[in-house]
Amino acid sequence: MLLNPPVMTLKDLKSTLQGIETIIFQKPDESFVPLHFHITEVGTNTRNFIDCGGTVREEKRVNLQLWEAADFDHKLSPVKLISIIESSEKSLGISAALTVEVEYQSATIGRYGLDFDGRHFQLKALRTACLAEDACGIPQQKPKIKLTELGKSAGSSCCEPGTKCC
Repeated sequence: MLLNPPVMTLKDLKSTLQGIETIIFQKPDESFVPLHFHITEVGTNTRNFIDCGGTVREEKRVNLQLWEAADFDHKLSPVKLISIIESSEKSLGISAALTVEVEYQSATIGRYGLDFDGRHFQLKALRTACLAEDACGIPQQKPKIKLTELGKSAGSSCCEPGTKCC
């Protein structure tokens, strides 16, 4: 399973596009996708899987694929992208409530969550996680304790100057 950063639904994306003049995507390394990108695909990705605890699951997301070509004069407008999305919703029966995931070329095809910071669409790194930690024997992480805090809960610290504990 992928743990997602803040999620943007297709409805959120369309609403955000209505309030901006330029579509700018910022990558996790804080660099930007060139403004002459294309949206080459809008679709859905459905994953049916069984987790390590034996639970059958399904994930469904809207997928946008960003691609760069050598046509540097190309610039996708928010109105045009809304039109592409609405056409995809009608043709493919895509629900506006689905979470958006973005594919963009990195070392391999990178998959990202999507967020908006008020100026830029943010491509957010996705992380994996276990959905059945209780069923597959992963020990709980021990709490981290500062050595300076040891003994303070009992009212004193053994490692204070003059205590000869160290």
